[in-house]
Amino acid sequence: MKLALTTSFTILLVLSTQALAQDHTVLLVDDFDRNETDDSKEQIGNDWRTNSQSRAKGTKQVDLANGAMHITKAAVADHGVSVTHEVAFKDATIELRFKIGAKDDLGINIADMKEKSVHAGHICIARIKPKRVEITDLKTGRMNQEMRKRRQAQSETAADKKLLKTKSKYFDVDLDVDAWHQLKVTVAQDTLTVHVDGKEIGSFQSPGIGHQTKSRLRLAVNREAWVDDVKITRLN
Repeated sequence: MKLALTTSFTILLVLSTQALAQDHTVLLVDDFDRNETDDSKEQIGNDWRTNSQSRAKGTKQVDLANGAMHITKAAVADHGVSVTHEVAFKDATIELRFKIGAKDDLGINIADMKEKSVHAGHICIARIKPKRVEITDLKTGRMNQEMRKRRQAQSETAADKKLLKTKSKYFDVDLDVDAWHQLKVTVAQDTLTVHVDGKEIGSFQSPGIGHQTKSRLRLAVNREAWVDDVKITRLN
């Protein structure tokens, strides 16, 4: 009997280890330790793309410097900088180092470009500011196509406004500005959790976060930010 139990335990341990290895697949690693061949152009490499051509008249907004990615919104831009990478997952951890100033912010925006119920594929976002972290369900909130149309037409109903208040959660933080911090954003089923420098800042559970097919990472910057050591690990 003892031998049978030991054998069963060993089999379960092996199966659990295999399952863990299968579920925790590293999808993207980038330390940005490279240089552009033409410093006047955006040449991030490693399949990163930006919206500079469409939103900033082609002005360079992303630079590789000192082994990191420096993102700065151009004066001519009509939209925040969006630095994108295609990456497919349902659940994942997104880890990176970042540095922002007192008036800056960095958004970890997750999208599915095939999801037509929302504007521009927006599913959810964690936005980091020096004094506040915001986690928002965009899919069933403000980026829902019907909701967005009413907001743009300034015809939001009282029910719309009430609903939108339930689609974001805010957490107070006190981050040193112009200093490097470690960020981890975890998407697990319908919950998004943010850690900064190893400390849990907060979690938010909302149905849109549980969208089954995420396919694009957007780093969203409204002024300026530094990003380095990006790692995305699929959990499911």
